[in-house]
Amino acid sequence: MSTTQTIEDAIKKKTAGELFFPSDFRFAGSEGAIKMALSRLVKEGGIKRIAHGIYYVPTYNHIVGDVLPSLDEIAEAIAKRDHATIKPAGSYALNKLGLSTQVPMKQVYFTNGQHRTIKVGKGEIKFKSASHRKLALQGKISSLVVLALDELGPDSVDDTMRNQIREVLKKEDPDILEADAKLATGWIHDFLYNLVKKGQAKNI
Repeated sequence: MSTTQTIEDAIKKKTAGELFFPSDFRFAGSEGAIKMALSRLVKEGGIKRIAHGIYYVPTYNHIVGDVLPSLDEIAEAIAKRDHATIKPAGSYALNKLGLSTQVPMKQVYFTNGQHRTIKVGKGEIKFKSASHRKLALQGKISSLVVLALDELGPDSVDDTMRNQIREVLKKEDPDILEADAKLATGWIHDFLYNLVKKGQAKNI
């Protein structure tokens, strides 16, 4: 069976909108043959390339037309391919927490994988190398708070944001919040301690 046919058969088993990479087809042929097969399938319209080396199965909505994978879906797919850990940072972490209604065109993630920036249309995904302490954060909410604050800095936290953070942290497990606070930098630890010391995190 030809490289192109092998890849076509594999793609037919994928779902609409699913992301994939040339490395998914290793042993279907040489690197050159795989790239040529994917390029041919793009020209034929069977698949689409969203960025260099990143492809997806087209999915169509009768209202908006072609539905592109989100930057978050792309970042997660890259992390899965590279067996890397990623965690949202900065303004994107705020968005994930519901503290910002704007989805940033530049989404930043801390990672133990390769440090790099990937352009996706008008958007951008940036992977930043991070310490083990940052990647060891466990809370679905508290980890996002710590990483958002780490990027924003103390001068960016006003009274409105402070109150919003206090409210979202009420949904976090107290023990996990305490553990994550211990992994944070000094000013973030103190911020969290002063914010919740009368509540669930009494022993931080």
